Amino acid sequence: MDGGERSGDDSSTITRRTALGGTAGLAAAVLIDAGAAVSAAPAPPPGATLLIKPIVNGRVTPVTIDPRTSLLDLLRELLGLTGAKKGCDHGQCGACTVHIDGRRVASCLTLAAKTDGRAVTTIEGLADGDGLHPMQQAFIDHDALQCGYCTPGQIMAAVACIREGKATSRASIREAMSGNICRCGAYVGIVDAIADVAGKGRRV
Repeated sequence: MDGGERSGDDSSTITRRTALGGTAGLAAAVLIDAGAAVSAAPAPPPGATLLIKPIVNGRVTPVTIDPRTSLLDLLRELLGLTGAKKGCDHGQCGACTVHIDGRRVASCLTLAAKTDGRAVTTIEGLADGDGLHPMQQAFIDHDALQCGYCTPGQIMAAVACIREGKATSRASIREAMSGNICRCGAYVGIVDAIADVAGKGRRV
């Protein structure tokens, strides 16, 4: 049989075109099934609300929210705690950094509903009464701020940096703080402040 001839029974012949067509059909079926699974996930009905009781800065704070509310919007819009700033709203700048159960998080990417019954600490809850937290004082002492917009998030991340054991050198501090952007460029002062607090063994 030469290259131009085909067998008499074409039903069993697999060509490049039929193989590609079958693959495309299978891929389309998978995508359709995936889309159906996503669309099947129930969305909150219009006007749905949720009662949560986060422990904000040491105080149980019952609040009714839309289930889609971010922690940042809960703090700023519903509780009036405006220290955490809305910078990029994509978790890339660190201006909205707060602590949940002692761990730093980007509050713009965290659902408020996930904080029910958990401890949330913001810059407003860091000081002890009228006395500044050691990190707040260090930021002042080392001129680690200019416009101040990113400063609350920087301080919350700086405290976490020491608690996480990542303030062992200037290089490790810079690495641990890399998720917090200061558009004024006060990075030298920020690293100095963290190194100072860590070097003195201050409890944070």
